[in-house]
Amino acid sequence: MMQFAQKASFVLYVAALAVTLAGFLFNKEWKFRYSALALWAGWVSSNFYIAARWYWAGRAPLSNMYESLVFLVWAFVISYLLFRKFSGRTLDWLAPWTALVAVLTLGGASFFASDISPLMPALQSNWLFIHVSTVMAGYGALLLSFLGAVVYSFMGAQDDKKKSLESLVYRACLVGFWLLTLGIITGAVWANSAWGAYWQWDPKETWSLITWLFYAVAIHLRRTKGWRDKKFAGLMLWGFVLVMFTYFGVNYLLSGLHSYAES
Repeated sequence: MMQFAQKASFVLYVAALAVTLAGFLFNKEWKFRYSALALWAGWVSSNFYIAARWYWAGRAPLSNMYESLVFLVWAFVISYLLFRKFSGRTLDWLAPWTALVAVLTLGGASFFASDISPLMPALQSNWLFIHVSTVMAGYGALLLSFLGAVVYSFMGAQDDKKKSLESLVYRACLVGFWLLTLGIITGAVWANSAWGAYWQWDPKETWSLITWLFYAVAIHLRRTKGWRDKKFAGLMLWGFVLVMFTYFGVNYLLSGLHSYAES
């Protein structure tokens, strides 16, 4: 049942792409609407998978790279779907792009070990779910901001979709920034509980702070210096490079207290 739910979510995300392609081939106006519906179905299926894995593992499924990537896709897809819902569906056309990122990310997750294994002592805490889920939800929103920035960068000067997309890029950045803020705070509390200090300048902590500062500056520049449109989109592109280094690079290139995260 658990593996079926995960395969079903992947297939449904692929279906979101296929529906769009079929709509273009046959010139159907429903292509984006049904693509979004397939995304909803895939997201619901991923809920069953995460819940089943949680049940069988007896812990939050957030202890290794595979599990965190699955959760990242979950957070990314629901971020898009909620922004789409509250934007009056002006972002329907972004559904296939969201599906493409979800498919590629889940495909990448398949290269990591997916076996359920016992938690190492450092992770045996209720803070595991609180801290990691908050950070990964923030990454999901920042991934959506990044996707919007990529698409925005290739749009024509007079494209009527640019205004709603630029708004999405900024709002998703704000959500991701505040979730990342909360994630750093909960991580500090967990660190104090586990290691007796709120901050130890561990590589993961340091690069998380660098990433947080970058997004804080980006938001400041947009609000006070008028860095909008392509300027802000460019900042979101570089910002997500920092996110990826903090998420992946630190685990494999820099040793520290968080080195277990590469498992």
